[in-house]
Amino acid sequence: MGIDKTVILNKKASFEFLLLQTFTAGIILTGTEVKAIREGKASLSEAYCLITNGEIWLKNMHVSEYKQGSYNNHEPKRLRKLLLNRTEIRKIESRLKEKGTTIVPTQLFFNERGFAKIDIAVARGKKMYDKREDLKKKDQEREIRKVVR
Repeated sequence: MGIDKTVILNKKASFEFLLLQTFTAGIILTGTEVKAIREGKASLSEAYCLITNGEIWLKNMHVSEYKQGSYNNHEPKRLRKLLLNRTEIRKIESRLKEKGTTIVPTQLFFNERGFAKIDIAVARGKKMYDKREDLKKKDQEREIRKVVR
């Protein structure tokens, strides 16, 4: 079996939030969800994480239904449990006590063993002037690339 390079990114995350600390977590998926993600039919743009009873859950991640899934298909926006060590969960909980912090998924991928993994980040929302600054930097980099070519 070849290495699968499927990576679903959350481009909004780095624009909307200042990423403070990142963690890689396993994610519990059904068979049809795995097949749909391998086809690239997933979105993290509206997803966020929440902690309940010492467990981290991913909410609002959209995984389109698998075409050949028939009656076995999954619900597109169901709650999905993330797999982290207890110490990592404690670290995240302690960071969340700071005002204005949240947990945001940044990318979903398959590791070399074929397991679905998700990178999550403890993040703080950016102010409007920070977003404008990022846009200016992107524009400048784009202009530099045009001149170099």
